[in-house]
Amino acid sequence: MPQTEAADLVGRVQDKDMEAFRELHTRFAENICGAINAVVRDPMLAEELCQDVFVTVWEKAGQYNASKGRVFTWLLNIARNRAIDHLRSRNYKRQKQNLHTENFVDTENEAVELPEESHPLAEKLGLYLQGLTEKCRQIIQLIYFRGYSQKAIAEELDIPLGTVKTRNRDCLGRLRKNMETANGPG
Repeated sequence: MPQTEAADLVGRVQDKDMEAFRELHTRFAENICGAINAVVRDPMLAEELCQDVFVTVWEKAGQYNASKGRVFTWLLNIARNRAIDHLRSRNYKRQKQNLHTENFVDTENEAVELPEESHPLAEKLGLYLQGLTEKCRQIIQLIYFRGYSQKAIAEELDIPLGTVKTRNRDCLGRLRKNMETANGPG
């Protein structure tokens, strides 16, 4: 979907146009749900959180600013924040405390589970991540898919916080260029 068409849909959602909201949901929900599932690793929970994301979009469509980025990026940020908030919630932490330790053997080195390769989001992520260094992929994975703070990454990787911040900024710039190359301008 062209960016201007997607932005127009959000503009109509700001005016509480239910048909525009349905169209926005139809066009983006599958990818947003896949992105959430990459974080929470639970398809049913991902669907529930995806619905929460679209409720937020309905309620706060006025916060979208086309000059700051694409509609998909805006939706993805809302989804990512919702998924990470869920992971950090007390309820989630309490549930994890009740699980047996056998469930966590070798999970520390486990890679993020992305959607199946045939999934449109997986194809896009593959294009966007091509050409990034291992250090960039690692920073992006820890921050955006695992919900680490920059301070936690510095501790985890035993590198200075300033290095993490610089890598994050540089890597996001490279990722943005990859996205523009894959999607074309605007």
